Amino acid sequence: MTADELRVVVETADEGVVLIRVRGSLDGWSGPSELVEALEGAARSGGRLTVADLSRLEFADSTGLHVLLNAQRRHTEAGVRLVLAGPLDTGLSRLFEVSGTIGAFTFADTVDAALSC
Repeated sequence: MTADELRVVVETADEGVVLIRVRGSLDGWSGPSELVEALEGAARSGGRLTVADLSRLEFADSTGLHVLLNAQRRHTEAGVRLVLAGPLDTGLSRLFEVSGTIGAFTFADTVDAALSC
């Protein structure tokens, strides 16, 4: 896997919980459709919680932010909680801060902490 590739793995962590592990780069070049599909499927699953593990996400730009904002909206509409788990890369944290979107998401320091939300 090169640094520009995006890898998405979907796991069922517990009944009603979907864990989506994301690694690589989330941008227009990486083709985020696999992540979009995973997040939309989790929102439609009827579960109670989706955890997006972003701890191995090396880079994200406005395309990645757009994917996550849309996922948050879809989860809210479906009544499913979406939690973004870290620890987050400094650049990713900065993206949320400078875009003013940090308040649009629920964050957890680790996957374990997110699973207990």
